[in-house]
Amino acid sequence: MPDYLLAFVIALGVALVIMPLVIRLAAVTGAMDAPNARKVHKRPIPRIGGIGIYLAFMASVFAVCQMTDVSAEALSELIGLIVSGSIIVLIGIVDDYKDIPAKVKLLGQIVAAAVLVLVFDVRIDFITDPFGDYFYLEFLAIPATIFWLVGLTNTVNLIDGLDGLAAGVSTIASITICLVAVQAGVLFVATMTAALAGAALGFLYYNFNPARIFMGDTGSQFLGFMLAGVSVIGAVKSAATIALIVPILALGLPILDTTFAIVRRYRGGVPIFRPDKGHLHHRLLDLGFTQRQAVLLMYVISALLGVAAVALTEVSMQIAVCIVVFVVFAVLFGAKKLGIFRLSDSAHTH
Repeated sequence: MPDYLLAFVIALGVALVIMPLVIRLAAVTGAMDAPNARKVHKRPIPRIGGIGIYLAFMASVFAVCQMTDVSAEALSELIGLIVSGSIIVLIGIVDDYKDIPAKVKLLGQIVAAAVLVLVFDVRIDFITDPFGDYFYLEFLAIPATIFWLVGLTNTVNLIDGLDGLAAGVSTIASITICLVAVQAGVLFVATMTAALAGAALGFLYYNFNPARIFMGDTGSQFLGFMLAGVSVIGAVKSAATIALIVPILALGLPILDTTFAIVRRYRGGVPIFRPDKGHLHHRLLDLGFTQRQAVLLMYVISALLGVAAVALTEVSMQIAVCIVVFVVFAVLFGAKKLGIFRLSDSAHTH
């Protein structure tokens, strides 16, 4: 069995077994998410499921490392991901119990990203244009990589608004990046994303509507950060033009939803970090979709974006550009039709 399949199976199994224990831990320690006007659930739900995702991922990666030879470079990258990812998890746990201010949380994310970039030298030093020419980022490499890591960490966090949404979208994104990494022969990235996919899917069994547990900031931040970190490593190793476009498309749904939220709040004159009910999943609920229907539709959108991402690696550059342009126009058209850019009355009140 290939390492990446083994990583997926182990993470899935551990997540399925460990999650009931995490549910019990949340009940005992008071880590419960109470309903309010902006949230759609009606009763307190355990909200530290991210601990289970983290432990399943760690168990999977540790087991695979024991069974295979790991190069010195891959080991350094792995330790970097684990150390910085653990910082993200600690921040998430504190936030899930104490609700720390957004600025403090952001500072912690920047510290975690800086550890990965500065201490373990995981960064994007150059990108390639459609003509195959290299563009060196030079002094922009460090801030650009930190921005990418922190940005993706928060995009997954922002779509964690319906049962099963963030876990399902993260699973689809992880599988997409894994498939592209297998095609490119970057097996370290394939193994890491397979472990993430297994952990997220095992959690999803308990998180799909009606949810028995939420992932909380611990889970959403960890999944976002790890996907961002692994995609940086993949981009550096493949050095292809489409290397960074693939994770952008794979995580297209949360990235676009976050972008639209920033535009919407800026145009509405409200603080960018203030939560609202203008996200895609809120709009779908307003249109009469049930939670399950809205989530399943967003899975389909994510899967289509994932298929487009995989297709990019198999076609010529000209066709790849056409695919990206088509996806962008389709997304903008759909967003306008749904009123994603409009700050609704309900958004003003929360």
